[in-house]
Amino acid sequence: MDEITREFLVESGENLDRMDRDFVALEKNPADRPTLSSIFRALHTIKGTCGFLGFPKLEALTHTGEDLLARLCDGELVLSPPITSALLRMVDTVRLMLADIEAKGSEDDHEFDTLIDLLTSLSQPAGLPSPPPPAPAQVAPPTPGTGQAEVPAPTPPSPPGVHPKPAPTPSPTELAEPRLPTVAESSVRVDVRLLDKLVNLVGELVLARNQVLQSLGKPASDTFLGACQRLSLITSELQEGVMKTRMQPIASLWDKLPRQVRDLANACGKEVRLELEGADTELDRSLLEAIKDPLTHIVRNAIDHGIEAPAVRLARNKPAAGCLTLRASHEGGQVNIEVQDDGQGIDTAKVRQQAIRHALFTADQAARLSERELLQLIFLPSFSTAEKVTNVSGRGVGMDVVKTNIERIGGAVEVQTRPGVGTSLKIKIPLTLAIIPALIVASGGDDYAIPQANLLEIVRLGAEGTAPRIETILGAPVYRLRGNLLPLVDLNRVLHASAATPPRVAPPARTIVVLQADHHQFGLLVDQVRDTQEIVVKSLGKHLKDLAVFSGATIMGDGRVALILDIAGLAQTAHTLEAAAGETAPAPSAGPTAVADPSQRLLLVTLGGEHRFAIPLAVVGRLEKIPRHLLERAGTDLAVQYRGQILPLIYLTRLLPFAPGPVAESLDPLPVVTAIQGGRSVGLVVGRIVDIVEDCVTIQRESRRPGVLGTAVIQGRMTEVLDLPALLADGENSPEPFATALAQ
Repeated sequence: MDEITREFLVESGENLDRMDRDFVALEKNPADRPTLSSIFRALHTIKGTCGFLGFPKLEALTHTGEDLLARLCDGELVLSPPITSALLRMVDTVRLMLADIEAKGSEDDHEFDTLIDLLTSLSQPAGLPSPPPPAPAQVAPPTPGTGQAEVPAPTPPSPPGVHPKPAPTPSPTELAEPRLPTVAESSVRVDVRLLDKLVNLVGELVLARNQVLQSLGKPASDTFLGACQRLSLITSELQEGVMKTRMQPIASLWDKLPRQVRDLANACGKEVRLELEGADTELDRSLLEAIKDPLTHIVRNAIDHGIEAPAVRLARNKPAAGCLTLRASHEGGQVNIEVQDDGQGIDTAKVRQQAIRHALFTADQAARLSERELLQLIFLPSFSTAEKVTNVSGRGVGMDVVKTNIERIGGAVEVQTRPGVGTSLKIKIPLTLAIIPALIVASGGDDYAIPQANLLEIVRLGAEGTAPRIETILGAPVYRLRGNLLPLVDLNRVLHASAATPPRVAPPARTIVVLQADHHQFGLLVDQVRDTQEIVVKSLGKHLKDLAVFSGATIMGDGRVALILDIAGLAQTAHTLEAAAGETAPAPSAGPTAVADPSQRLLLVTLGGEHRFAIPLAVVGRLEKIPRHLLERAGTDLAVQYRGQILPLIYLTRLLPFAPGPVAESLDPLPVVTAIQGGRSVGLVVGRIVDIVEDCVTIQRESRRPGVLGTAVIQGRMTEVLDLPALLADGENSPEPFATALAQ
């Protein structure tokens, strides 16, 4: 293929994408003359060039479409849905013909007489025939063993009169394999000023190299050190410039969405309004291509399963047209992409039923799953809650493709939903995969790299026996960081590297690297922090892809290999280890609380004032912060959907009439202490969770109040010690119905 033809294909692809976007906008505002003129100029450019290059069939088709557009521009015709659909079919046909030219170097044996006749008839002022409605996007059936058989992007249907040759059926190997990029995808436009800067930097790099070479073999001098520093500076600037040549705004991907949303909405019989925010957000070209297929699947699911039909929406007091919003932004060296719809949301009860039906969990196990755990099930292969399979989605492979492709490029995906309100799917991906800033740490005698996008801060610990110290609560190590309990993960334990550590007389001082993964913070215990540097990311290869704690590798300056930690995978693996350890640990006694024990763990809370209350930790299940918008009412009862169950909430001030007034309405999220009473879970709303302490408790003044054992001095302050089982039992047996204690 000669260079002129390649340039024609690239330019024509850009013009067709622009026409797709302009046609959708023009359909909403047919009187927009500048947009109509822009479409006409784009098609005229394609027609003129294909005639010059000797593609007569393509020239004839575009010439007919140009005649129809000319009548629209002159005001002889008014844009209508039949005309718009016909012109969009022409755009799809031109795109198919360009693909044939790219693959074979010439036009194929397609016939376009029927489509040309349709465009010609629509050019007549009277008697406009109505073309058949556009066919929906086709979806291939799932292929056994691949798990990713759904076509990654909507395939435009063959227009009337076009009879393409049957394509050979791809093998499963050809479907798990990535497709080759087209001519348009393999090229990128770069600002000439940026190229000039790169050329100048390369010249400076050559000069610095020559200075270094001339200094070799001579004693170290200020000239040599200066040349090395200059070489480092130029290399950094050159690296930054080269990376900019690969950065592209996400608008280049989003420009294709209006046409896709229009076709999918028409195919599903729905009305959808598309809103795009942050189109100027830039990311690496390779990542832009990697998220194209996942984004298409997400949009499909949102339109087909999320947004309701107009009649259903009107019955639910919603606008007839659904809203699909896409947002993109930069945050901490990452790109955040959010796809939000105002549809019916995900029915977690149906997800739980499907999990039992697919034998993923027993009924008891499924009942204990939290909402977050249930929503993660939609990413499993062949898992779907759709009542019927459509030719758009419903086979249970789309979301599997989303999670697989996003995690393959080092990203993460999270879904949030509210029944009847809508669903939000958030994607986090790195800006680039080639070079990233990282923190180098040592543990178990080896070096590891931690991406700085996950790094919050570093805490240096003293030697054993000196403050601050690591504590253990319910068998899990924690560290008090500015008044908050930070869960810890020992990297040596997770990587089984402790055996490789040489024995020492005294345990060394260690360091806590505070990390964030998926909105949760935890501390990573390492032996030593080396330094920070920019690393070149290398793939681990297919034989190591199942190692959840590693995302890649890099080569250090001394030639050694350092593995790059996958922070999200590390957190999940550590959680699994803690859960396994917890299964073998003895369960806490469910008997009466013995406050006179020499030492016991207590939870300290307040109820809105400064007066403190202590609850024995043995009767506490979990500590939660529940957003106020998740609270629901059933009559006068206040409750929340919690870990697959309905958790009734009780304001502790209702059970302690002598305590300060109720918690302020502005408190959000609500601090909640879960406890077990009568075989069921109950959530106690408190004012503030102060601390967890381990201390010898002596009741110095007994109390006659029900549910209160008395007053003790804890951490130098008078504290009321509660008998929580007695307090809850008294609430149930009081003359006032226990349900009224659930009311605010």
